[in-house]
Amino acid sequence: MPNERPVVAVEAHLQNVMSRLKERGYEVILLEDRVPDRVDAVVVSGGDDNLMGRQGAETKAPVIRAAGLTPDDIVRALDQRLR
Repeated sequence: MPNERPVVAVEAHLQNVMSRLKERGYEVILLEDRVPDRVDAVVVSGGDDNLMGRQGAETKAPVIRAAGLTPDDIVRALDQRLR
């Protein structure tokens, strides 16, 4: 559906990223113990190579590693991939 906002799962401690994504019209959900079934992208801190240190955490959605990126960098990357 064209009016649906992209859904992005974000690690809880990345509050500044969550705020910026909401401002830009993304639907933001917390990334907790597992990757939710329906997300368009995932944003993680980037400190762990196996997606948040969770064995078996898999997603076909793009994963953005926030390490070294500003919230605006992350928004630009998601805009390019999802819009």
